[in-house]
Amino acid sequence: MSHVRAYAAPSARAPLERTTIERRPVGEHDVLIEIKYTGICHTDIHQARDEWGRGTFPMVPGHEIAGVVAAVGSGVTRYQVGDRVGVGCMVGSCRQCENCKKGLEVYCTGGGLVGTYGDTERYTDGAPTYGGYSTHIVVDEHFVLRIPDALSLEQAAPLLCAGITTYSPLRHWHAGPGKKIAVVGMGGLGHLGVKLAHALGAEVTVLSQSLGKKDDGLRMGADHYYATSDPGTFEALNGAFDLILCTVSAPLNVDAYLSLLRADGTLVYLGIPDEAISLGVFSLIMGRKSISGSGIGGIPETQEMLNFCAEYGIGADVEIISGDQINDAYERVLRSDVRYRFVIDNSTL
Repeated sequence: MSHVRAYAAPSARAPLERTTIERRPVGEHDVLIEIKYTGICHTDIHQARDEWGRGTFPMVPGHEIAGVVAAVGSGVTRYQVGDRVGVGCMVGSCRQCENCKKGLEVYCTGGGLVGTYGDTERYTDGAPTYGGYSTHIVVDEHFVLRIPDALSLEQAAPLLCAGITTYSPLRHWHAGPGKKIAVVGMGGLGHLGVKLAHALGAEVTVLSQSLGKKDDGLRMGADHYYATSDPGTFEALNGAFDLILCTVSAPLNVDAYLSLLRADGTLVYLGIPDEAISLGVFSLIMGRKSISGSGIGGIPETQEMLNFCAEYGIGADVEIISGDQINDAYERVLRSDVRYRFVIDNSTL
């Protein structure tokens, strides 16, 4: 065991505070990573405040991890000391079920994925998992991603969650030339959805509460930008889109957004509302429309996403903070006061 510096929530809704945690010894197939940067995801706030009811405390959040390999186990074949690597939302799965064998570890049915934090190491020693708000982490090499040299570590960190969360549905629903894609929300997820959809060749529209971030959206690759607070938006865009990515967790008039889809179009939820959604079934029947959800991608697709971002020069727009600013950053995320992802400089922990 080794002791490393970290920031943790000692209990639900308590402010995060500086502490030390134990990391397991580097096993045969493990990689020890010196964490350089960790992104702050809205999920971190939900989990640290136990708003989803599954939190284990003390909790060290963080599943957007970028760093450098510091040591490897004797059986590691993919990485060596000095490699630039990342870790996303999972650090384990059964690796035997049908989904795992397809590279869809996120949908593991053989015992479930092991979350990077707030979970237990079901396939190893049963210890709690602690995330990226720490100086080091030990992870099985299967769940470690290679960060291409063309990506800066600080801009790459949010790609390990926000990037793959938007890339996976864009790939699954075949975003590309000739497709019209709408991105609901211009935040941590949404700004990467715009960049990725544009790079894939789709025609991209941002649907945001206001026009306050219009210039940013157009700069990042959006072709059009509309305010959803304007009732005329829904009339003007009726039947316009093949795919709508909903990146916000705020409640929506689902029927209104389904009206924006073409026949056979799909509305995909990425953000998680606090309340159950409701809709009229006729909104689906009239146009053979679909409503769906999408999590992160599996390990192979996440590596594909990183390589794609390196090829097209895509990184998150970030604001770098120190460890002692984490609690303030949480409050600013809740106020949507960030453009567009907070990233912790882990040397300050």
